Amino acid sequence: MRNVTLGTIWILLIAAIAGCPFTSQAEQAEKAGMSDQDKIADKPLFRDPVYDGAADPVLCWNLKEKKWFMFYTNRRANVPGTTGVSWVHGTPIGIAESSDGGATWKYLTTAKTDYKKGEDTYWAPEVIEHNGIYHMYLTYVPGIFTNWDASRDILHLTSKDLLQWKYQSTLKLSSDRVIDACVMQLPDRTWRMWYNNETDQKSIYYADSRDLYVWQDNGKAVGARGEGPKVFRWKGHIWMVVDVWRGLSVYRSKDALNWQLQRNNLLEKPGKGPDDQVKGGHPDVVVSGDRAYLFYFTHPGRRGPDANKDTYEQRRTSIQVVELEFKDGWLSCDRDKPTRIMLHKR
Repeated sequence: MRNVTLGTIWILLIAAIAGCPFTSQAEQAEKAGMSDQDKIADKPLFRDPVYDGAADPVLCWNLKEKKWFMFYTNRRANVPGTTGVSWVHGTPIGIAESSDGGATWKYLTTAKTDYKKGEDTYWAPEVIEHNGIYHMYLTYVPGIFTNWDASRDILHLTSKDLLQWKYQSTLKLSSDRVIDACVMQLPDRTWRMWYNNETDQKSIYYADSRDLYVWQDNGKAVGARGEGPKVFRWKGHIWMVVDVWRGLSVYRSKDALNWQLQRNNLLEKPGKGPDDQVKGGHPDVVVSGDRAYLFYFTHPGRRGPDANKDTYEQRRTSIQVVELEFKDGWLSCDRDKPTRIMLHKR
């Protein structure tokens, strides 16, 4: 009788534990889509130590180094004596690296290309990996200019290490004023590029390729003006996020051809954190598991009574990150919440 009683007690105890509503912090985090390895991202996430002008970020997993690399336009914000917009010209692409899943970043070097004609300007890289080869689609401006009137092309370069880049071609697109490429593979294994055609009121255009080398331009993708398009898949939709100079507009699609505009822009309302009290611009999005992160840049000094001045404080930039949220079929984010992040290895 005594053994039966003890057995019954153990059964009841196990059942009680199994039915207990208490869950560990790790279990709660897992249910919320988070990992107990998440870290709180720095705010600001990154500032370039050379020119203090980091903008237009794009991330790529370094297969060999097992780190995340961030490529960015590097504007000469802290260089005195530059006139007009010449401070936005004349620099190579900067590279920062993260060993902790994107929470903290440190400056590494600049991207070395074999495409040089003099005082070259490189902007807005798009970097992807396919079959062990890295591809960069890079905006190129042939010199340093005080205005926005120069020609601009998108170059295709390849690399085996994300550091040394070999020129492949200058893409033949809709005009000689094209910038800000974004590339995504479609379900049929072909590739699509979205970019900004500045000659058509800065509209977003697109082109298609079977091999990442030869591209066929197909005209306008969306009618609204904007730049820095970023296209990605998440939560059963294809999304396009576009910098429209009053935050980021959001489009969704099922086929990457027909786009529906979201009512509200992301990052239009200033945040409250360090270097984040202004609108956000030119993004990248990294989808990691079931979560998605929006990387963007800010001009922290462009606020208050001095917003329209042209000094170092208005020129300098910072990179930030916020986790995207999916609700009622659309995207939102809260840039004032601490961003918990641990990007998955690719």
